Amino acid sequence: MGMKIDKFVLNRAGVRDLLQNRSRGVITEFGQAVLGRAGNGYDMMVNVGSTRCRATIRAATKEADKDNLDNNTLLKARGG
Repeated sequence: MGMKIDKFVLNRAGVRDLLQNRSRGVITEFGQAVLGRAGNGYDMMVNVGSTRCRATIRAATKEADKDNLDNNTLLKARGG
């Protein structure tokens, strides 16, 4: 038989570090891939918030905004 675990203690500082700092490279890489599939006229920002790192991709031009409205470009580029 295996050992019995009585209590599990979550290292909150370690989880916060993972979500805020260590995941930044993965988030940036994923965002760049989506940005590349979206085409011209879109831009990306990577922000570290109080709980996690996030990438935001948006239409930066009127043409890209119309393209996104007509074709759901960002949703399709993300894979959804």
